[in-house]
Amino acid sequence: MPAELVYKTELKKKKGKLYFIDKDGDICEGVMCGIIQHDPPKYQGAEKILKLGIKRESGYLYFVGKDGDVYRNQIKEK
Repeated sequence: MPAELVYKTELKKKKGKLYFIDKDGDICEGVMCGIIQHDPPKYQGAEKILKLGIKRESGYLYFVGKDGDVYRNQIKEK
């Protein structure tokens, strides 16, 4: 099943950065592999770069695609 487009953005992704949707439904940008401490692991904080306010539905995985747009895929139950 192909990913479903949720939100079209003008985001230009940068090399070496990690993009994700936070709990508020906004896009954040962080450092790829930004571990700053081991045992217990702590990660470098990410910066909110686009406020979208996406309301998530249960049973879906939301992600930022290669083109910078937000997509979702349905999670298959075992």
